[in-house]
Amino acid sequence: MNEPFASADALRAMFASAISEMYQAEAPQYRAMKALVAETNRQCLADEPQLKQRLLESGELERLDVERHGAIRIGTAQELSMLRRLFAIMGMAPVSYYDLSIAGLPVHSTAFRPIGESAMRASPFRIFASLLRLDFIADAQAREIAAKILAQRDIFTPRCRELIDIHERRGFDDEEAREFVIEAAKTFRWSGQATVSSAVYRRLHSTHPLLADIVCFKGPHINHLTLHALDIDVAHAAMAAHGMNPKAIIEGPPRRRCPILLRQTSFKANAEPVDFTEEDGRRLSGAHAARFGEIEQRGAALTAKGRALYDRLLAEAQSEAPLAPDGANAHDFHAALTRRFAAFPDDRETLRREKLAYFRYSPDAGARTGEITSPASVDDLLRIGALRAEPILYEDFLPVSAAGIFRSNLGDRRAETFIERADRRAFETALGAPVLNERALYEDQETRSLSASLEALGLDAVAALQI
Repeated sequence: MNEPFASADALRAMFASAISEMYQAEAPQYRAMKALVAETNRQCLADEPQLKQRLLESGELERLDVERHGAIRIGTAQELSMLRRLFAIMGMAPVSYYDLSIAGLPVHSTAFRPIGESAMRASPFRIFASLLRLDFIADAQAREIAAKILAQRDIFTPRCRELIDIHERRGFDDEEAREFVIEAAKTFRWSGQATVSSAVYRRLHSTHPLLADIVCFKGPHINHLTLHALDIDVAHAAMAAHGMNPKAIIEGPPRRRCPILLRQTSFKANAEPVDFTEEDGRRLSGAHAARFGEIEQRGAALTAKGRALYDRLLAEAQSEAPLAPDGANAHDFHAALTRRFAAFPDDRETLRREKLAYFRYSPDAGARTGEITSPASVDDLLRIGALRAEPILYEDFLPVSAAGIFRSNLGDRRAETFIERADRRAFETALGAPVLNERALYEDQETRSLSASLEALGLDAVAALQI
């Protein structure tokens, strides 16, 4: 077995490339958006040589045009459990539990993503996976119809299932690795052939657009892929200028000197042709809109304290200027958001000192073991330049932002809300494993980097941290 080729990182990179090529062929407007974002990034690098140098040093420059994540929606616990096994082969573990009922969506979710800095550098691709919650559907007949349809489908090819079993027994050889990527990608391809009649589709769509998108097709087609924008505000404006019909707002925090968490926006889904097979066997043409293209810009991962502040300020902005379902008052909402977030520190040192964000520490290249002999705190070491601190990039998601993106691309303008009812235990039971805690991952990165840096400087980590 050729281990480097069949490694989890290599498989994930191959899979991401296959999904990108597939989605660009299926959704021409996404392909156009990819070219637009590449051009705006190129211009941003030309205008900011220092940014280009930082990206080059971090290894991010060569991955700039690579998709960062995709999203799927699945119907049953059995589908979710099998997907966990599929993604595990590519080194993608379920991280965090997201309850999207807080924004009126009958799903809860996790993100399958690589764990660890080296894995993320090798291939940052991840999948945001949402599981349907039929218990949130009030229409009993619609629930029954959906459950019956979902029970009859298998979203995986027989060979994909076989390859998953093979890998769990002994791993892959080169040919099996290539075949696995092909078979895995088939799970997420689009089919313009609905598995239901037009009447069933209309019934489920009128109950909830998300219900129709999940239930009425052969499998969990990719509903969007996401590109990285160096300046999301510029890219968002360019999308509008090119007639791509973007969302009215950029989800997440406002523009800042020191970015935090995640900002994201998208072009709105276009109606795509769909064929229905009627009860009498006739073929009937129709349309379905749910797939789109997204861009994101990421910033610092926040601590529990930082996230509490973020959530409070966001809630205040939403209370001051509630965003209309169609985004008609986007300007007022953005103004309120900017005013409220003036209370969130916008420089790295304050974020670090007040423990609002997680940081990665490294010893200065010029500092040598044993040179620092007197007792020194972390703050002292940073002040004299013996130690450096960089914000740890947030690699996860924001449920309110994700729900905002989803709603705008389902053509659902109702102000529907559900009683918030998170059920992590039920989700993990369906998954067949616990989800990892994102905050624990960031805290571990920070702790390990600081301990290693202090050791490299010849210092006692415990003593330095107590000063």
